[in-house]
Amino acid sequence: MKGVVALSLLLPLYCSFSMEQVNHGNAGGIGASLAVCLPDTCAIFKELAAIKERLGSMEQTQAALKDSVGAMGQKLGAVENKLQASERDVEEMKRVNTVQEKELYSLKESLTVAQPKIAFSVALTDYGSGNTGPFTIDTPLKYKKIFSNAGSGYNPATGIFTAMVRGMYCFRYSMYSNNSGRPNSVLSLMKNSEMLVTTWNTDDSMNVHESSSNAAVVQLEVGDNVYIKLWANRVIYDDTGNYNTFTGFLLFTV
Repeated sequence: MKGVVALSLLLPLYCSFSMEQVNHGNAGGIGASLAVCLPDTCAIFKELAAIKERLGSMEQTQAALKDSVGAMGQKLGAVENKLQASERDVEEMKRVNTVQEKELYSLKESLTVAQPKIAFSVALTDYGSGNTGPFTIDTPLKYKKIFSNAGSGYNPATGIFTAMVRGMYCFRYSMYSNNSGRPNSVLSLMKNSEMLVTTWNTDDSMNVHESSSNAAVVQLEVGDNVYIKLWANRVIYDDTGNYNTFTGFLLFTV
């Protein structure tokens, strides 16, 4: 740029000097050469002016680019700050998630330890077939076939379930009437001496092979007894089909 300016300053001096020589009558070789050089000099002036304008435009463009790069650098810095903040948030979320997983696992373990596993399922006969009853008094049924007895709350020697913990329990039983003759079957689900629910089949018809069932959810205290009572002078039938069953389990402690 400086070279172009210097050249543009020297060329007018050169042209002025040449014109003075012409004015003093030196119209010899120098004048002849000026007649050839002057048009080229004007073209050079025009080209230099154009170059100067282009250089000025380039400087403006360069300044604009510099400003744009500076703005982009600021934006990039802001993006990097946001990215770093997001990474910190992600790490914090991971930390909180890890803590919550540990707390959930600890709670699950504590619930598993605190919640006793109590459940039983039994059937009346473990072999053979025939009637049970009639008896002259109400009698607890002794279910001999054990499907399950988690917690050992059910006693097959007595037919009675005894609560080991205070809680809400679910009990269900099924009844199959006597296999021949007039139906004469009555069973009740008992809590201690309290009758909870009953199944009854004593109609006058000769229908046989009839089944029924009943269930209850009840709160028990430690030591409460639950059993199935066969009423006095009533009878039920069973064989290896296991029609008469008694099931109970702890829902939750209270």
